[in-house]
Amino acid sequence: MMLNTINDPADLRKLEREALPALADELRQFVIDSVSKTGGHLSSNLGTVELSIALHYVFDTPRDRIVWDVGHQSYPHKILTGRRERMSTLRQFNGLSGFPRRAESEYDTFGTGHSSTSISAAMGMARAAQTKGEKRVAVAVIGDGAMSAGMPFEAMNNAGVYDDLPLIVILNDNDMSISPAVGALNRYLARLLSGNIYSATKKGIDSVLSIAPPLREFAKRLEDHAKGMVSPSTIFQEFGFNYFGPIDGHDLDALLPMLQNVRRLALEGGGPQFLHVVTRKGQGYMLAEADPVLYHGPGKFNPSEGIQKASNTKQTFTQVFGEWLCDMAHADPLLVGITPAMREGSGLVEFEKRYPDRYYDVGIAEQHAVTFAAGMACEGMKPVVAIYSTFLQRAYDQLIHDVAIQDLPVVFALDRAGLVGADGATHAGAYDIPFLRCIPNMLVMTPADESECRDLLTTAYRQPHPSAVRYPRGSGAGVKPSAELRSLPLGKGEIRRESTAVAGKRLAIFAFGTLLYPALDVGELLNATVVNMRFVKPLDVDLLKAVATSHDYLVTIEDGAIMGGAGSACLEALIQLNINKPVLQLGLKDEFIEHGDYNLLMSRCGLDADGIKTSIATRFPAALQS
Repeated sequence: MMLNTINDPADLRKLEREALPALADELRQFVIDSVSKTGGHLSSNLGTVELSIALHYVFDTPRDRIVWDVGHQSYPHKILTGRRERMSTLRQFNGLSGFPRRAESEYDTFGTGHSSTSISAAMGMARAAQTKGEKRVAVAVIGDGAMSAGMPFEAMNNAGVYDDLPLIVILNDNDMSISPAVGALNRYLARLLSGNIYSATKKGIDSVLSIAPPLREFAKRLEDHAKGMVSPSTIFQEFGFNYFGPIDGHDLDALLPMLQNVRRLALEGGGPQFLHVVTRKGQGYMLAEADPVLYHGPGKFNPSEGIQKASNTKQTFTQVFGEWLCDMAHADPLLVGITPAMREGSGLVEFEKRYPDRYYDVGIAEQHAVTFAAGMACEGMKPVVAIYSTFLQRAYDQLIHDVAIQDLPVVFALDRAGLVGADGATHAGAYDIPFLRCIPNMLVMTPADESECRDLLTTAYRQPHPSAVRYPRGSGAGVKPSAELRSLPLGKGEIRRESTAVAGKRLAIFAFGTLLYPALDVGELLNATVVNMRFVKPLDVDLLKAVATSHDYLVTIEDGAIMGGAGSACLEALIQLNINKPVLQLGLKDEFIEHGDYNLLMSRCGLDADGIKTSIATRFPAALQS
């Protein structure tokens, strides 16, 4: 195989152009075979095979910098840059990341995972090169879905100031983000691909001219205006970019000379360049082409059979939320559901079908999503913002300034709280408890299982304050939710197990979220009291006081950052109560947890039953002595 001879881009650049299509076929098959064994992102990577080859063939990488926006489409790039043999370790513990990582390779020039950062980063690299007097270019590869965010336009607005900036932006236009791309800009770009609007406009003008020649001058002006309105170059040229395209991103004969031209222009002081490349997600694999959403991020599968429906009937937290949202919408016509481009991931597919007039996908625009929700709340609507914990970080200012200060009743359904396994540090929901509980007016809830998740969502919805309900990816203990819309007492936890130990050896575990269940296992082994706290804010101070005063050793446990987390909230309360008892805080330490199997990572963090028991035995040996 030709691919086996490519150990870095220098090897690639030794090939004749005529050999590249065959290499693309090999690379595409390698991606399919590799992802089928490890799981990971497939559709997007099949769409960037030719583009990855062309980039490394034309550009002097790693001297020229390539920044992959989001980075989930960078597998071909990884394979071509010396990591082919390690692809079997993709997204596994101590293996290759599913996203670019600077520590992994010099070809990964910028760590990514969240969308819409590439142009800003590449511009920074381009300006740094100019400042240092280095002759190189920086390339941002960004998808059409990522262009629905504001950050790319902030970057382009800034980049256009520098007439000689060696920056190239490549719009990888596959006309499909994870959820269908939305927004006026997206519709505008989509119309440009066919050129039908301009053609139709010109035909219409020609008809006017033939019928009424005296209107020639007027019609000419109209044509010029119409052309300006529909030309794909217009918006980008107004930002100061030279626009080229759109071109077929799977046609190497078109890609290579175009990339050579834009690189030359950028190096020669021609300023920022913009290349519009049209690709197809799932290209070359019929099943992925037919259903690119299904094949966006599959687990392991047989390439010849495709993805088979899972036999696991256990309901996920996302599904619990989706059902609750539909039920609550039926009960309350003021409810609206809002998502920043994560309809499928956040469980809003059924809600959109049943309540299309109350469903809002705002695109990859988390800041806008939160303030949009605030505006609706001001008018008496009841917004529910379905968002991953890691993505809410992007709207922190809006959360404080636009929602919390005004004490608006916006519910934040925080999916993917805690560790997320193979997606790694960029997607971990490790920080929501610390950054939420410090905000006045915010309520923060941590359901222990699926049933409690539904109940706490209802509880949050019925509060006149902003609230957040955080729950992890996947399934929990499997406790079937009630069909009713039940509220739980605000700020009240419950004792799930009582210790029978004698005074001096009484141990209490305060559990937040789904770690209640391993805590209960440990409680049985160590004869400990186990408390399901449910609420981080308002904290059940009365329950905390009662248990703390009657026990000798206290443990807090959460699947989030220890620093500033739920355990810290307990410590603050104990200080206020003037209760001085030894406390062990368990949770995620002050470090970024990399990718790997979820259960393995939780075990390594000491957050499985064995780890919890070991930590307690080490910290409080006296409590375990008979």
